[in-house]
Amino acid sequence: MPDAKTPWGGRFAKPLDAFVSEFGASLPVDRRMWEQDIRGSIAHARMLAAQGVISAEDADQIELGLSEVHGEMEAGHFAFSSADEDIHMAIERALVAKVGDAGRRLHTARSRNDQVALDARMYAKESVVRLVFGANAVRATLLRLAEDHFGAVMPGYTHLQKAQPVLLSHHLLAYFWMLTRDVVRLRAAHDAADSLPLGSAALAGTTFSVDRGAVAAELGFAGVSANSLDAVSDRDFLLDLTYACSVGMVHLSRLCEELVLWSSDEFGFVRMDDSFSTGSSIMPQKKNPDFAELVRGKTGRVVGDLTALLVTLKGLPLAYNKDMQEDKEPAFDAIDTLSDSLRAVEGMLATLHFDVARMRAGAGGGFMAATDLADYLAAHGVPFRDAHEVVGKLVLDCERAGRSLQDLTAEDLRAASAVFGADALDAVDIDRVVARRVSDGGTGHEAVKLQMGSAADALAADAAWAEAAGPR
Repeated sequence: MPDAKTPWGGRFAKPLDAFVSEFGASLPVDRRMWEQDIRGSIAHARMLAAQGVISAEDADQIELGLSEVHGEMEAGHFAFSSADEDIHMAIERALVAKVGDAGRRLHTARSRNDQVALDARMYAKESVVRLVFGANAVRATLLRLAEDHFGAVMPGYTHLQKAQPVLLSHHLLAYFWMLTRDVVRLRAAHDAADSLPLGSAALAGTTFSVDRGAVAAELGFAGVSANSLDAVSDRDFLLDLTYACSVGMVHLSRLCEELVLWSSDEFGFVRMDDSFSTGSSIMPQKKNPDFAELVRGKTGRVVGDLTALLVTLKGLPLAYNKDMQEDKEPAFDAIDTLSDSLRAVEGMLATLHFDVARMRAGAGGGFMAATDLADYLAAHGVPFRDAHEVVGKLVLDCERAGRSLQDLTAEDLRAASAVFGADALDAVDIDRVVARRVSDGGTGHEAVKLQMGSAADALAADAAWAEAAGPR
């Protein structure tokens, strides 16, 4: 006789092979969705009773039993069985054990296909809220650091070569805006998940008169899916979320790469706090930025999660296929990794010490006022390409003589071009070089003040969204 514990025992004459039973189980991965599964089942039972599909007494018994299961799960006392294939069957088994036939009626008008799609969408939406809270915490710290260090000057780089001086605040805010775009992507993933699939059943809908709108309203969905085939096979929302996590990790990796560089003796721009550093088992002097490196390293696994999910879905016909059981592990891993990385980065930033004197000294090298000298000539009528050549030769002469642009005299500048006046020396003053970047979004002091105000507004708007969307 077939194993009566399986939900399909009536069709089969032989029990499931013990190995493939374990091989096919998703419980180790999907058990984290127990709360979503219970909430979805309670909403489904209430709707069935309201529609007269099951009795009010059965619905009450189902809700009571599921509440008991919820308590056991929350307390960590729930007894899983080796026969539990997934979280849905584990909860249903426990429910039937508590309330009998009423529990067996819960699965009326639904399939595990739309049930798991529901759980995954609920979990995705709630995960987005947690991730937005985490991203906002990092953004708030970046903004605070920008405000606290306003006026500090550092070298800006292209190709890791000194290019032009910038305000440290401006540099920090560049990462603020990166994470702002991450929040935009996360919120888009939330919107993509905000459609109720329950009521689609296995693939074609149900013969019962269900009220999908009522379930959507109770569970906080914006609406219901338009097509039952699409609803049970759609995992775009997980792709969107995993993609958002991947880009978020790439941004954190870039930030952490700079922390690694800046904390080296060669740069010396920052000092990592002891609580976010490690030492060496053999070299007593070492203080390593291990956790910045680890975030950088974990980025690869999240990019791999996205690739795994894309490949899993790329050749699937409609509607549900067992392959889709592999959708949750990469998505969950991406969510967990980004969440942990945001927390680690926020801690590193909050405890970071900036050596602003070392940064300012670095801003004096590398001939970083060269563009301003060329701009001076261009402003006085010299074609910019000609001005570029004049200043390039001037830099070469300085390099050969071991001088900086700040060492030049007015006579040195006039020897390079008669267009240079006495006021041309102002063009190589580092503070004035920074202050002259007055364009919107530039590194000039007034422009950065405006940028900090915009950043504060953007952060407040995203914080309000996260509070309204639900608890972290």
